[in-house]
Amino acid sequence: MKTAFVLSGGASLGAIQVGMLKALYEREIAPDLIVGTSVGAINAAFVASRQQTSATADALADVWLALRRSEVFPLNPVTGFVGFFGGRNHLIPDRHLRRLVAKHLEIERLEDARVPLHVIATDVLSGEEVRLSRGDALEAVMASTAIPGVFPPVEWGERDLVDGGISNDAPISHALELGAERVYVLPTGYACALEEPPRGALAMLLHSTSLLVQRRLLVEIELLRDGAELVVLPPPCPLAVQPIDFGRAAELIEAAYADAREFLTGAESADGTSIPIMRLRPHGRGGRRNGPGRRRAQPPRQPTSP
Repeated sequence: MKTAFVLSGGASLGAIQVGMLKALYEREIAPDLIVGTSVGAINAAFVASRQQTSATADALADVWLALRRSEVFPLNPVTGFVGFFGGRNHLIPDRHLRRLVAKHLEIERLEDARVPLHVIATDVLSGEEVRLSRGDALEAVMASTAIPGVFPPVEWGERDLVDGGISNDAPISHALELGAERVYVLPTGYACALEEPPRGALAMLLHSTSLLVQRRLLVEIELLRDGAELVVLPPPCPLAVQPIDFGRAAELIEAAYADAREFLTGAESADGTSIPIMRLRPHGRGGRRNGPGRRRAQPPRQPTSP
């Protein structure tokens, strides 16, 4: 079966995908193509340009463990002031993020990736989803991660492109269009166990976007579940880490890795020939906890015959 990995956005919660990737690679589950959006495009570009092994997931983990918020969202009062009053179309320059992505990107063009790589962006004028499969890899990833109003749009031909999460943060449909018969979806979840709303405009923007993304993911899964075999890996839950918090990558990676391993093992035991679809349950506090602020996901039950 032609297998695809689909990596969604989620800012700092993108560290969750590292643990999921490691669990998949340990079971020698590798993709025939990868589709990524926003931070998922960064992770996708990293692994697609390297061998599909757990060592690659470990290398990606090293990047996340060394990452600091100032390398992604360096707040500049002057730039923010000018942007707020219409002098610029963004609040934060993207040069720090661009430098970070370029440092770890081992390909110059998307078509040079070891595994076919596709990243999703959004046309800022039409709102159209734009799938980038060929062309400058760095510019494509920067376009997919250009949060509107936060980072500047990226010119791509005659288009101005922004974050793919605006139009489709869980691009399962693109994987199906590309011929995937089995799709592993690697969502980042959202901060479902916060005690109070996020403080700060950027924190509130990222958190609100993650809520929108989660809702879209649920809709996508329901609409497309019959189009291919969908395997949705469970993000840690409950989760109290905000998408702007880059200081808890180790915790997120460990939690996602443990949950993904348990889910995959349980699913394989339930059916020796295929891995069933995961039914996402409501997020929230409570339940059996395993470590700070989370509980392990349970493998899905096999559907019964009518």
